[in-house]
Amino acid sequence: MADETPPEALVAAATRAWHHAYAPYSGFRVGAALLGADGRVYAGANVENASYGLARCAEQSAVQAMVSAGVRSFEVLVVVTDGDPPATPCGACRQVLFEFAPAARVWLVSRDGRSQQRTTVADLLPGAFTLTPAGAGPAQGPAEDG
Repeated sequence: MADETPPEALVAAATRAWHHAYAPYSGFRVGAALLGADGRVYAGANVENASYGLARCAEQSAVQAMVSAGVRSFEVLVVVTDGDPPATPCGACRQVLFEFAPAARVWLVSRDGRSQQRTTVADLLPGAFTLTPAGAGPAQGPAEDG
């Protein structure tokens, strides 16, 4: 079965992103790469900030690269961390991933490649918050003065 191992191109891209991570405060590097619906690979690294709330996770960086390229969904995500077992995406990342691809396959891979776990975005975030985008329903015009 093709799903028994993570796609090599995504593991390579996520590992390259891992090397570029900016994690001077935690020392915890993360690289992520996803296969967009357009067939292209989008990668991201975590970027920390002295003001911790401004830090950006690797998974969100990859999604932002995809969306910036005009793509709105992905099929597979690979996340590379040092952990064994590899770390899972944080709660905020799980919600961001769900926004664009709830059924996508997710591979969690240790940097040395020895530990690999397969799951889906939906399995990572049961009971995800959903909201219908404003443009998906009947058009709403500006409120009129009575």
